[in-house]
Amino acid sequence: MIAAMLRGLELPLELTDLPVPLANKNEVLVRLKAAALNKRDYWITKGKYPGLTFPSIPGSDGVGIIGSREVIINPGLDWGNRPDQFSPEFRIIGMPEFGTLSQWIKIPLTNIYDKPAHLNWIEAAALPVCGVTAYRAMFTRGRARPMDKMLVTGIGGGVATFALLFGVALGMEVWVTSSADHKIDLAVQHGAKGGVNYSSAEWAKDLSATAGRFDLVIDGAGGNDFAKLPQVMNAGGRMVIYGGTRGEIDGLSPQRIFWKQLDVLGSTMGSPEDFKSMLDFVNQYRIKPIISHVFSLREINAAMTVLAKGEQFGKICIEIPGD
Repeated sequence: MIAAMLRGLELPLELTDLPVPLANKNEVLVRLKAAALNKRDYWITKGKYPGLTFPSIPGSDGVGIIGSREVIINPGLDWGNRPDQFSPEFRIIGMPEFGTLSQWIKIPLTNIYDKPAHLNWIEAAALPVCGVTAYRAMFTRGRARPMDKMLVTGIGGGVATFALLFGVALGMEVWVTSSADHKIDLAVQHGAKGGVNYSSAEWAKDLSATAGRFDLVIDGAGGNDFAKLPQVMNAGGRMVIYGGTRGEIDGLSPQRIFWKQLDVLGSTMGSPEDFKSMLDFVNQYRIKPIISHVFSLREINAAMTVLAKGEQFGKICIEIPGD
């Protein structure tokens, strides 16, 4: 089989011919048809991820076939028995286990679900990591309701675009922030009410003047602008943090949090129940992921370059070649 292998830090991925893996007890072999990239894949190449082992095959998003069954893979392994917290054994395929940038993968049978029938291979490949992360952040942790007004920060990445799609499908009023005006325009085309450019020093005041205040905020950035988020929230609101791409938070006023009685919640990936509920939601509302770029597996390093720049709006997907 052909796989994209990472042999060490700061190295390009190499297309390598490997034996098809052998499934162990309670595992199945999936012939992969498509995969997708996540920022995690880039951070692994830079050494900014725990438990690195080489050589490895990156990739956590994947869809394919088992016999004639079209399947989608839950990339979270060994979540454990607590729905509120993953176990110490929890990990995501693509490191240390070999991932989805390959023609074949072995995976526990419990991580296999039916692919949403209304999605093609590329669209379905975009779902697993970002779909379950957005779903848990919004619903399991954030208790999203149709009447809520929601702010999604840093629109453009996979989780943020799924949060936008899920909120619009639910009937929420969704607003966004970005450092790029064209991404705000694209969000509006996909159902957002509007947005602001956080490059402006007065973005929080401008947003409140235009949109009012928010019941739910979904944030994957952190950084100094995070301290302004309580200003734009309604009393009793919920703020869910699923990432920290802009680093540590300075200047956050505890008074704004306790006086408004805000809930500040962390969220990572999702339990098996979250994954199934996410698929049910996608099927119910016939949601189609936003695809930014599609590359073949042979173009994997070009795809990684796009991922590193962070200029995409939606998911970067990979077509897996046939035999």
